[in-house]
Amino acid sequence: MSSKDPIYKIQFISNGQRYELYVKELVTSSIFGFIEIGDFVWDKHTQLVVDPSHEKLKSEFSEVERTFVPMHHILRIDQVAKEGSAKITELSEKVTAINSPIYTPKKP
Repeated sequence: MSSKDPIYKIQFISNGQRYELYVKELVTSSIFGFIEIGDFVWDKHTQLVVDPSHEKLKSEFSEVERTFVPMHHILRIDQVAKEGSAKITELSEKVTAINSPIYTPKKP
């Protein structure tokens, strides 16, 4: 890795789809049970062919400064040397998010 800011590839589940984004900011949120991501990195397309899922993500997050992803929706986080193309893919029926809470207080 060079001395510049690290880039993270984060994969998570949202609305039955697998999101893959590249960001420069990734921290445990002060909101319990969430990962906070920001400073999105978008691939600069140099080809004539444009990936529609990349453009959809760019549009979805165009006005977003930071987003908070529930920890139990995170599939993987990697620190990478350079950004790639962000994308959304459909999940197979075998992969599902855990919908139970991480913390459940004991009842008195």
